[in-house]
Amino acid sequence: MNHSVLIVEDNPEIASLIQLHLKDIHCDGEIVHDGVEGLQRFEQGRHAMVILDLMLPSMGGLEVCKRLRQQNAKTPVIMLTSKASELDRVLGLEIGADDYITKPFSIPELMARVKAQFRRQDAFNPPAAVHVKKLQFNALIIEPEKHYVELDGKVINLTAKEFDLLLYFANHPGRVYSRIELLDQVWGYSFEGYEHTVNSHINRLRAKIESNPAKPSYIMTVWGVGYKFNEWARSH
Repeated sequence: MNHSVLIVEDNPEIASLIQLHLKDIHCDGEIVHDGVEGLQRFEQGRHAMVILDLMLPSMGGLEVCKRLRQQNAKTPVIMLTSKASELDRVLGLEIGADDYITKPFSIPELMARVKAQFRRQDAFNPPAAVHVKKLQFNALIIEPEKHYVELDGKVINLTAKEFDLLLYFANHPGRVYSRIELLDQVWGYSFEGYEHTVNSHINRLRAKIESNPAKPSYIMTVWGVGYKFNEWARSH
């Protein structure tokens, strides 16, 4: 069964090129050329992924992504941007994009990102029989099935990728991971130069779950190596 991918891109040539190469990896690409129509098609269809341009007519990609996430927390969103600004990338990730790629991009790299997102979905959606209902570490509660995080009795709103990163850490307490390993395991790819993506996600995650992000209790820095989830946080 082919995956259905919604391509929201106002450049017809780029959109058609993406659609053509998606067929090679057994995906059916549906093309729309503006943000409002893209949002409407997503609401009407059952798309397994959205490839979303940042600069769109009628409604920008950031606003489209924000509204997609209000409806659905799990469908992967890959943002395409011709802007090199780090701020645009951070905003996209903060709003809930799972990945981004800057134009001009290579088609093989984009297809690798698409396949990585589907592999990640499979890895984070095991059979129901092995689902864990709740993980608890002191005041931090994680419920994988509900995509729910609570700290000191308060709900913590995480983006899809922040949640995946936290869950991966919590499932392997005490294990030290390099940035490259985290890219492989959580993002599904490791391209040289993208380690800062891990750093930015960990910084935002710490800002949400640590009482003092400068002196974290849960996600610890192992200098010269990477990061780990504190194995001494009492679990139940």
